[in-house]
Amino acid sequence: MQRRDFMAAAAFAGFTGIAAAQAPSWPARPLRLVVPFPPGGLIDRMARLIGPRLAQSLGQPVVVDNKPGAGGNLGAADVARAAADGYTLLMASPPLTISPAIYKSLPFLPQQIEPVALLGRVQNVLLVNAHSHIRSVAQLGEAARATPGQMNYGSNGNGTSLHLCMELYKSISGVRITHVPYRGAAGAMTALLAGEVDVMFDNLPAALPHIRAGKIRALAVAARERSRTLPDVATMIEAGVPGFDVTAWFGIAAPAALSAGVAERLRQVLAEIVATPELVQAMQNQGAEPYLLQQAMLSQFWAEDGARWSRLASTAGIAID
Repeated sequence: MQRRDFMAAAAFAGFTGIAAAQAPSWPARPLRLVVPFPPGGLIDRMARLIGPRLAQSLGQPVVVDNKPGAGGNLGAADVARAAADGYTLLMASPPLTISPAIYKSLPFLPQQIEPVALLGRVQNVLLVNAHSHIRSVAQLGEAARATPGQMNYGSNGNGTSLHLCMELYKSISGVRITHVPYRGAAGAMTALLAGEVDVMFDNLPAALPHIRAGKIRALAVAARERSRTLPDVATMIEAGVPGFDVTAWFGIAAPAALSAGVAERLRQVLAEIVATPELVQAMQNQGAEPYLLQQAMLSQFWAEDGARWSRLASTAGIAID
C-alpha cells in the first residue's frame, strides 16, 4: 500500500474512534453480508476476504449471503428492507449508483441504502476471444461499424459497471453492438470463451487467469492509467477513445438510518482491516487496490458517481423496464 493510503487509513481510524464508543452493545449476534451477485465474481471474492477479518475484529460471525439477480438490485432490495441495526450489510459496487439512473422502476428506493465505507477499486478490461480477428480497439470499432448491431457483447447484468462501460464506449465511438446480459460475470466470461459473444468488459481480477492462459485477448483497460498487472495493455484513451475513464469500486453499505455509533464503529474496523499488509497483498493478488475515503468524501463520491451515470443514461438513451 502506498504511504498516502496508510496515512488515510490511520486518520480514518482515529477520526472514528470516539464515535465507536457510542455503540458498546453492538454487535451482540452474527452479521449477514449480502453479496448481490453469484459466487465467484469480484464482489463475492472481496466479500470473502473482508468477511472473516470483520468477524475476527467484531467478535461475531459474518455470514456471506449471495442474493443475485436484476444486476444486483435483488440483493440491494433485500438489504433495503432489513432493519437498520447493523446486522445486515451490503457488499456494495457500482450498480448501486448506476441503477437509479437507468431503471424505470427499482425494487427499492435509493435513499433506503446508505454508504458506510469504500474499500477498494479495480480496473475493468476490454476483452475478445483469443481466436478473434480483432486485435485492437481500432479494429473493434471498424468491425462494429461494418456490421451495425450484429456484433454482441456480454455483461454480468443490466446496470453493472461492465454493462455501462460498453455503453460508454458505444456512446463515445458511435458504434452499435448488441447487449447480452448474464446473471453474473462468470456466465458472460463462459460465453466469451465459447465464442457466443464477440466482446466484453470484465473486472481485471476475474479476467487475468484467462488472459495469462492465452484464452482471451486484452484490448485495453478502462481506467485513465495503465494497469500495473498488465503494463503492456493500453488504456482506452491511448487506444483512441477520448475521455474514457471507468474504475469499478467496492465497499460496504447498510439500510438507511443506521445509528451513527454503529456506522462509525464499522468504518473504524474496516479501515483497520484494509490497512493491514496481509489484506493489501490479498487484494493486489486479485488485481484490486485498497481505496479508503472518509465519510464526507464518500458521500461526495457516491453522488458524483450517480451523476455521471445519469448523464450517460440521458445522452445514450439507456433505460430498462
